[in-house]
Amino acid sequence: MVIKPKSIKRFGARYGRTVKDKFGRVELKQRVKQKCPLCGKIGVKRLSKGLWKCGKCGKKFASHVYYLD
Repeated sequence: MVIKPKSIKRFGARYGRTVKDKFGRVELKQRVKQKCPLCGKIGVKRLSKGLWKCGKCGKKFASHVYYLD
């Protein structure tokens, strides 16, 4: 199955299908609200590379770069 988010259309015909598909999957995963490791609720958003903030408990923390496990 090919994932075609709008964000990878910006690359046009460059870089190849496989690279764009992988990049699209990572971008979709990183933009979804994720589970906070501190309070356990869903509401963590990515601020920048490796920096996350929970909308529920208000804590900022450093963790994985693209998405939390």
